[in-house]
Amino acid sequence: MATTTALMTVGEFRELTDPSGAYYELRHGEAVAVTRPKFTHWWIQGRVRDLLTARAGNLGIAGTELAFRPLPEHELWCADIAYARSERLPGIEDDDFRGAPDLVIEVLSPSNTIDEMEDRRAVCLENGAEEFWIVNPKKRSVTVYTATTHHLYRAGSTVPVDRFFPGQPSFPVDDIFAGR
Repeated sequence: MATTTALMTVGEFRELTDPSGAYYELRHGEAVAVTRPKFTHWWIQGRVRDLLTARAGNLGIAGTELAFRPLPEHELWCADIAYARSERLPGIEDDDFRGAPDLVIEVLSPSNTIDEMEDRRAVCLENGAEEFWIVNPKKRSVTVYTATTHHLYRAGSTVPVDRFFPGQPSFPVDDIFAGR
């Protein structure tokens, strides 16, 4: 006979103490330890955040390690990089970003699995994100997903960002990895 456990709520999750050298995310009602980013991961996060911020102006904000609740009670995730339009910011209650940010960007790490990325993409796109990007440092590429399409951008190409920043130039893939 299998033992079942109850799903952890966000309130219960907030009572946990983070493990040394890591932090927890609440994924489908289970606390999952996530290690802190290594230097290259952190570098790419900063580059992408800065490139988004340069285009955003007063349209919204870009940041790293944004905690958000894509689903109300059993999820509390952290986006490597996120962009949220300004009109979504006043509705934030109790320091919780509800739903997924408009743009969620994940930088692949050796610990990420295909299943994890597919799950994150699906949940984000079903709960507020208009695009979900996966930045692959090893392949120096960006895959952009929407609810209906996906496209792979490699070195030498540019990622269109007009959905978020009308009139702003596309996002050169090479700029993400400059200096690394």
